[in-house]
Amino acid sequence: MIKKLINQNDNYELELLNSIGYDYFFNDKPIDHLRNKNKISKNINEDKTENIEKLKQEINSINDCNLRKNSKQIILGGGNTNSPLMIVGEAPGESEDQSGEIFTGKDGKLLEKMLLAINIKKENIYKTYAVNFRPPNDRKPTSDEIKRYSNFLKKHISIINPKLIVLMGSTAMESLMGINSKISSERGKWKEVIITNTTYNTIITFNPSYLLRIPENKKYSWEDLKKIRKKIDELNLKI
Repeated sequence: MIKKLINQNDNYELELLNSIGYDYFFNDKPIDHLRNKNKISKNINEDKTENIEKLKQEINSINDCNLRKNSKQIILGGGNTNSPLMIVGEAPGESEDQSGEIFTGKDGKLLEKMLLAINIKKENIYKTYAVNFRPPNDRKPTSDEIKRYSNFLKKHISIINPKLIVLMGSTAMESLMGINSKISSERGKWKEVIITNTTYNTIITFNPSYLLRIPENKKYSWEDLKKIRKKIDELNLKI
């Protein structure tokens, strides 16, 4: 039953409402829509934080995982949980495993430069990995490892619920899209990925660690970045 304060002098409206069977009360004060919106936003943020923590505990409870046994700690994600843009990297490296932070070291600095090139600050987006523990000697995760962690990645995406997803590297590509081919043939194309009945605009590009090894391919990443910027503007997203 909805209740609002009523003007007691207006008996006609009161009788009418009583005859309908609803108990309404009117108030001359305007509704504070901004306050209501902020309250809803706060609840959403709390839900995301709680669900991310639950996901972290779930991943940390995996048994018989060599990646978990041979790394110092889990690296789940970081950044703005309300960002419309989510970046998925491959796996933590030594720097991330030591610090507990995501996309640090040379990889993180290059990613920061790449984003700034399209007027996006690194802290304004949300970032995660396809695999949440550092592989021994920074080797590429196996297909079995990627598949095992792909379910966690999909849960993570559903929690953040971004408008756009950028998959950086072949591990991220295989994890979310099941594509096990050369990234050069798949990058730069917008694709739709459906997770729990929600469709996400997704694009594949090179991982920063790969670009540090093969800097001549930065020109292709720049083409991908421009497509990302264009999509952001088309959808009128604020980042």
